[in-house]
Amino acid sequence: MVDGMEFRHLGRSGMLVSEISYGNWITHGSQVEEEAATACVRAALEVGITTFDTADVYAGTRAEAVLGRALAGERRAGLEIFTKVYWPTGEGRNDRGLSRKHVLESIDGSLRRLQTDYVDLYQAHRYDYATPLEETMQAFADIVHAGKALYIGVSEWTAEQIRAGYDLAQELKIQLVSNQPQYSMLWRVIEAEVVPTSHELGIGQVVFSPIAQGVLTGKYQPGQPPPAGSRATDEHGGAGFISRLMTDEVLGTVQKLKPLADQAGLTMAQLAVAWVLQNPNVSSAIVGASRPEQVHDNAKAAGVKLDADLLKKIDEIVEPIAERDPGKTQSPRQRP
Repeated sequence: MVDGMEFRHLGRSGMLVSEISYGNWITHGSQVEEEAATACVRAALEVGITTFDTADVYAGTRAEAVLGRALAGERRAGLEIFTKVYWPTGEGRNDRGLSRKHVLESIDGSLRRLQTDYVDLYQAHRYDYATPLEETMQAFADIVHAGKALYIGVSEWTAEQIRAGYDLAQELKIQLVSNQPQYSMLWRVIEAEVVPTSHELGIGQVVFSPIAQGVLTGKYQPGQPPPAGSRATDEHGGAGFISRLMTDEVLGTVQKLKPLADQAGLTMAQLAVAWVLQNPNVSSAIVGASRPEQVHDNAKAAGVKLDADLLKKIDEIVEPIAERDPGKTQSPRQRP
């Protein structure tokens, strides 16, 4: 295992990001008190993580504010700060989606909460069927040209949507460099179409839920209630998202991975994070945490190389429960 953090290019761009990035999707502002959240950010900085991912919608905009306060005083040029726009951030008709109005208002709100003049990456959090793609990309281009964002990314877009967005970005002379999909041993829907298209276009994946919301840690046992305080018991959002994985078949299969993790000298969480990083199209794996020690544990997956035999054994174990249907990559047909 390589000591210290490793870095990769974000897609074909010149910007390097830490292989492990820190995300505060559910945890900050809801599940964890701010003091603990700040401790997790400090832990991320200690282990060499420089890439931080958030979104305006997380914890009702509180997550961005918590991250902004936690990073205050850090050298801005030494960080890569990512945020996103699409999901509702208010009650108004235009407080959602990717219209020019919402995108331009949202970047200013995000910058204010994050206490920064620019974000390194501004991402379309889903595809908006209610807004012409040309309108969205022009708004993104204006944000880049105004110096409020350096690069543009998308999240959970299909291969076809990524290609259309990329073509417009080229015309507008901005760089669409990333996609942020869900990706893990158990959720492999990007492998058939999104990854080949992204590789061709020079777009990197910044993947979320590499540990499948904690399921791949092995802490959830088949036939037993989830541990107190775990994400499966968090009614602020974690429990709903993880529920589809909390079956005896899935949990029982995951337990079979433990000997492979032991053989590799890794925890199950480290094995899960290292696994997504074996895909050369993955630029970074986002990890979240409710305790600093989780950050320290997950960061040890950086630089780990898994041999072909181990990868084959993992595939054989998870094959019955792995989801591979590219059609599972989807955005709401109507704005939420």
